Amino acid sequence: MNQVPLRDSDDALMLNWCELTVTNAEGKVIYKNAWATTHLMTDENIFEMVAAGRARWKVENENNNVLKNQGYHFDHNFGHGEQHLSNLLAPLILLAYLLHSTLDWMDAAYRTVRRLLPSRLTFFGHLRALMQYVLFDIAKLYQLLRLPVLQGLAVLGLALSQAYK
Repeated sequence: MNQVPLRDSDDALMLNWCELTVTNAEGKVIYKNAWATTHLMTDENIFEMVAAGRARWKVENENNNVLKNQGYHFDHNFGHGEQHLSNLLAPLILLAYLLHSTLDWMDAAYRTVRRLLPSRLTFFGHLRALMQYVLFDIAKLYQLLRLPVLQGLAVLGLALSQAYK
């Protein structure tokens, strides 16, 4: 549907809207979603619009899941502070996630270490343990997280990975 008012008033923003409902063979609804956009929807582009909407939702949902449940504690940290602490922590968490994502795309050694550990939580646990022994020396810490530490992880990390599961 094109040019649907966003709310019931004369000055309402006009949007284009579509809904997708997927059912199984028995007629049970297995997926239902709706999208609003300013892009004109036609018979020629509606499938692309729905695919783009579903892809965007999937990306946002997966990123939010990682930020909340995979070691970043975004929902917990975001509520801290009475004035400005949450406004500081939220961007720092997003920057950390961006840095880790970039390292995962660009650095083979980082990818190797991450793939050897079962989860981000385990990775952060190993990182915390290493930081206790290599205080404030980020270059040394990063060097330890690279391939030479893999032998150490086999010995020291086995106990740590069990503790952080």
